[in-house]
Amino acid sequence: MTTTIIALPLLFALIALALAFDFLNGLHDAANSIATVVSTRLLSPVQAVLFAAFFNFAAYFVFGLKVAETIGKGIIDKDIVNPQVIFGALVGAMFWNVVTWWKGIPSSSSHALVGGLIGAGTARAGLDGIVWSGVAKTASAIVVSPVTGLILSMLLMLATAWIFMRATAGRAEGVFKKLHLFSAAAYSLGHGANDAQKTMGLITVLLYSQGMLGGEFHVPGWVVLSCYIAIGLGTLSGGWKIIETMGTRITKLSHQQGFCASAGGSVMLFAASAFGIPVSTTHTITGCVVGVGAARRASAVRWSVAGRVVVAWLITIPASAIVGAIFYWLVALL
Repeated sequence: MTTTIIALPLLFALIALALAFDFLNGLHDAANSIATVVSTRLLSPVQAVLFAAFFNFAAYFVFGLKVAETIGKGIIDKDIVNPQVIFGALVGAMFWNVVTWWKGIPSSSSHALVGGLIGAGTARAGLDGIVWSGVAKTASAIVVSPVTGLILSMLLMLATAWIFMRATAGRAEGVFKKLHLFSAAAYSLGHGANDAQKTMGLITVLLYSQGMLGGEFHVPGWVVLSCYIAIGLGTLSGGWKIIETMGTRITKLSHQQGFCASAGGSVMLFAASAFGIPVSTTHTITGCVVGVGAARRASAVRWSVAGRVVVAWLITIPASAIVGAIFYWLVALL
């Protein structure tokens, strides 16, 4: 397939749109890393978003770029990518993000982007353009990340309950406050490592399609830096509706539960980022929050709210894929 070479102003506009998605990702997913510290009143909302934004950006200095490579060339064949595919993918993902943010539903920006890529890529080249191994790895994380987070968080609840069995309530509370702050920082670091890299992969494959990388797929330093800045600024903008759902409506959290949830989630995110698996930070922390609630007692979890969240997970990829395909066809006609 021939690749369309576009004028620089249009290329800059697409890169700006990608960074706008990254900003929206930070706004939409801010709840992932700060819901527990806000709901337990460990930090005020303003302090919490500043805290999360700092550690989102700090991921730039800690992690590699395996997730960016997976998004850039592991979901659809990088050689079928053209500007129309990138535009369709971004619009599909951003549309779904705005809908779920408006409704206060903690869906996955990651899977919205994957869905947009699949939809636009299929509209461009049919099913042969899909890298099925990468899609399977990403899709399996829809189940694996929340279930693993749930199990890890429940085990941490049991372990900490046993360790602090003889401690006074006041002493245990003081220790868990400090641990909770530390684990929330780790989760924000993991969020920056996994989520910001998805936009890096998208911008990089766009540059590759335009022959601006010398024929070799690699992530330029300015792309890395701009994506981390965009997601950090998005996190600073909040996402209060989703924070309410994550922090209070699924289950009421103590500092012990907040620590166990964010610690279990950060372990999952660090492992996924190391292996280049684009997981959903939303799915991960939701599983962790359900896990710590269920560890106390099953009735502590509002299963109807959790069920509504799961439904949103299941339809995210197909919904954003449909929108991505529609917008690919619309711009391809122009």
